[in-house]
Amino acid sequence: MTETHIHADFVSGSRELAERAGARVFLSAEGGDEWQYAFARESSTTLVGHGDHFMIGNIRFDVLHTPGHTPEHICFVVTDTAGATGPMGVLTGDFVFVGDVGRPDLLEKAAHIAGAAEGAARALFRSIQEFKRQPDHLQIWPAHGAGSACGKGMSAVPQSTVGYERLFNWAFEPMDEDAFLAMVLADQPEPPKYFGHMKHLNRAGPPILGGFKRPPRVDDARIIELIRGGALVVDGRSKQEFSEGHHPGTINISLGRLFTTWAGWLVPYDRDFYLIVPDARDQALDDAVRDLVMIGLERIAGYAGSSAIDNAEAHGVELERIDQIDSRELAQRMEADEVAVIDVRGLA
Repeated sequence: MTETHIHADFVSGSRELAERAGARVFLSAEGGDEWQYAFARESSTTLVGHGDHFMIGNIRFDVLHTPGHTPEHICFVVTDTAGATGPMGVLTGDFVFVGDVGRPDLLEKAAHIAGAAEGAARALFRSIQEFKRQPDHLQIWPAHGAGSACGKGMSAVPQSTVGYERLFNWAFEPMDEDAFLAMVLADQPEPPKYFGHMKHLNRAGPPILGGFKRPPRVDDARIIELIRGGALVVDGRSKQEFSEGHHPGTINISLGRLFTTWAGWLVPYDRDFYLIVPDARDQALDDAVRDLVMIGLERIAGYAGSSAIDNAEAHGVELERIDQIDSRELAQRMEADEVAVIDVRGLA
């Protein structure tokens, strides 16, 4: 088992899997003293660097140090020694994507290491120049596709070849280092707030949890009491349901594709919190717990169902409501100078 670098998007499962399955973890020894795995000396880990290799059955994995996205980033060149004497592909992690390359600014923007972006971009340029020497037939298996915040223009196509990227990836085009820096650092998306926490957590070594544990059910009267007392409660219903009636002081983060991103922005890591899960569905609850734990938000103290909303008035709670207007009405009211508009989207 291995990973290409210290990740920012989710809690790495390598340490947990090593503990539970007795697996060996191969981790990067590259990157210098400033950015190393703090748990690398555990008995289950083996450090590997540029030029090293290891075998899994007949499959050989050769290590390439490819700094840029992160200082310690490595790739794995894969050879099926049972049927070939040369490699068939490379696991590129967050180094080369289909149509793009890994962003070099995350250590500065997310982990708050001042001045790191330019040096990382220059390292990335040199890594790409070296990688371009690989043969055209070599397959590329990246860690991310379209929608990831680890790049700005990656394709949804899951894999490629060096030859294809040489033709169509902007970062493989002939250009000098300064031109590359200008292009790779421009217009990078704002990283989710929790990326910085993930970087430091994965570097230190995530706690071993022994699996995802369902939090206790909290009855309606108790969750209402908690809300009144200032407890942090995340209401996972849809924005439409929330607007039609919600407990004052609760945060609406709808369960779904963007739940993790917004939870990482809005839920603090240093306090307990509670969930309101639509209809208290077991699968919805388990999915929410898994998503939260995978970004390090483990302090889920309990959950309640939609009945906590339905029975609010019986417990003396007056629900708050938010009027919804569509874009046409908003434009008309802005033109008539009837409203002030605050745009709370990201910096980009």
